[in-house]
Amino acid sequence: MRQVMMNADLFWSRLPSLHKILSLLFALLICVVLFVGGNDASKTLTLPTLSSSEIDLSDFEYKASKQYPANYAYSISKGDSLSSIFQLLRIPQSTMYEVLETDLAILALDTLKPGNTLRFWLDSKTQKLAKLEIEFNLAHKVIYQQVGSNGFEYKEIIIPGTWKQEVLAGDVKGSFYNSASRAGLKASDIMEVSSLLKEKINFNKGFRLGDTFQIIRSKQTVEGQETGETRVEAIRLINRKSEITAYLYKDSYYDKNGVGLERAFSRYPLVKKLRITSSYNPRRRHPVTRLIRPHNGTDFAAPIGTPVLSTGDGVVTEVKKHTYAGLYIKIKHGQKYKTRYLHLKKAYVRKGQRVSRGQKIALSGNSGRSTGAHLHYELHINNRAVNAMSADIPIMTEIEGRERKAFKKTVAAHKKAMGAG
Repeated sequence: MRQVMMNADLFWSRLPSLHKILSLLFALLICVVLFVGGNDASKTLTLPTLSSSEIDLSDFEYKASKQYPANYAYSISKGDSLSSIFQLLRIPQSTMYEVLETDLAILALDTLKPGNTLRFWLDSKTQKLAKLEIEFNLAHKVIYQQVGSNGFEYKEIIIPGTWKQEVLAGDVKGSFYNSASRAGLKASDIMEVSSLLKEKINFNKGFRLGDTFQIIRSKQTVEGQETGETRVEAIRLINRKSEITAYLYKDSYYDKNGVGLERAFSRYPLVKKLRITSSYNPRRRHPVTRLIRPHNGTDFAAPIGTPVLSTGDGVVTEVKKHTYAGLYIKIKHGQKYKTRYLHLKKAYVRKGQRVSRGQKIALSGNSGRSTGAHLHYELHINNRAVNAMSADIPIMTEIEGRERKAFKKTVAAHKKAMGAG
């Protein structure tokens, strides 16, 4: 390094005076350009706070992020916590708790995983958090927007995207799981197949050498990019020369004869019906702040220690403690349905465990932010909360009448795609 500096000094001393002056002027010009450009690049977007009556959260939908770049984008890594990220960006913990309070209705911040992205918009004058966006994938985002000085409201963005079919097939060699994995199916796809057909075949011991499978799976894309979301649309297993099938039709699965494969749900997550203390209300407002605080579930007057039952067959995806929701459980029932049970005293299940309809999964309680002992129960269909007391829930039915012709047409198209037509 010392030799390089000496050579540079010698070179500079031998330059004519005019060349030295021109070089200095050129260097000064570069510094000015960089300084001006740097100031423009570092400018923050001014997001004025709005009153509750003025805010229109639809303004902050999918394309808004492209029009108004965030001040900070943070990709979640293993070991990250929301608290550490807010601290890194010097956003007060009090602001984080305001966002968490808003998140109680959706619990999106509790499901962050490595690879998810957080984007932060700061007010250019106050440097306070004006907007926070979670991107789970290109088709699913949640946005928290500051409303006046009272706190935040949220908006969930779910983009339908485009679904492209592909046929995955193979022979069963060893376990079905490994064979399907080699064919290109994801773990979630394989779990969906085994869950749907578990009463038709034993997936651990039921296959023999020579058995085959064909599965039609669709991948979701948004603007040509894959989101990572997939959907099983048709299944055909050849097991000892017998055919086991499942076809997706209007969000439910049926065998080739049109008989429903999904077991019925229970309407209530309790042994007996208890008084409803608070009903589903997606437009509920806080009595003081007047901010929208959706009540995405149904509250039952369940004394502490009341047995809580799973309303359908499924897989436990979350068992967590939350500042506001308390101890809660989330269960996934196939690709379409999810249920949540909040403010529990004790959980009897663990993440990844399979459960059956009517199985005792917990005891009700008063944990988290709660005004009294009760059970908060939610039903989600296609990732959206619905009124569990009135929504259409799976019941084992057979396709009949005019629908049968359309169903048979769907089955024929799938069989042709699989080369079985």
